[in-house]
Amino acid sequence: MTYNLRIIDLPPTERPRERLMAQGVKSLSNGELLAILLGTGQGGVSAVGLGQTILQTLGADQRDPLATLREVSIHELTQVSGVGPAKACTILAAVELGKRVLAAAPTEKTVIDDPAIAAAVLSTDLMWQAQERFAILLLDVKHRLIGTRIISIGTATETLAHPREIFREIIRQGGLRAIIAHNHPSGSLDPSPEDIALTRQLLAGAQLLAIPLLDHLILGNGGFTSLRQTTTLWQEIPQGD
Repeated sequence: MTYNLRIIDLPPTERPRERLMAQGVKSLSNGELLAILLGTGQGGVSAVGLGQTILQTLGADQRDPLATLREVSIHELTQVSGVGPAKACTILAAVELGKRVLAAAPTEKTVIDDPAIAAAVLSTDLMWQAQERFAILLLDVKHRLIGTRIISIGTATETLAHPREIFREIIRQGGLRAIIAHNHPSGSLDPSPEDIALTRQLLAGAQLLAIPLLDHLILGNGGFTSLRQTTTLWQEIPQGD
């Protein structure tokens, strides 16, 4: 017979709520975050143990359990031993709230003067998509948002975006500045050699057309990378922002 500690049996420094208050929410594992939502365990299993069981069950087919959790149904959750309708609803509500927070993007005429603001604008269209998408943020001369456009949708591993299509859309929509972005469904935020090569092409074209390209963002798995901040491309091909 396996004995499972209840959270109350753990030393205070090991309890999820106490650790969150003392060390911050980022100090908690995924299972511990779920434990706080669950509140209690079930059938002798602690809330932490139940949280770990949920993640292990969702990831049983070797998919990323967090990726699965983003799209999980109440039926799938209640199939996990120890998870009833009340606990399942709590988890689904938390997941949906997280999605809505990310989707609360700035409105048009917002000044895009930071990569994080640009990533927030694009989060709904790019962040959690199963296929690669290539998008443009269109800005006026004061870096205020005019609008966004999805240029292309590819497969799970690649998308195609030709410089000609990108600049044609920027000019057609009246953009005077632009930020380009695409997502990596894998969650990796590292630019590929193709990403670097395309960025270099676009910077050269933007310089020629006098339409500054301000950044190239890669989004995925809740994070983003700014190629302007992490490469020397903008020093090599200045844009005159």
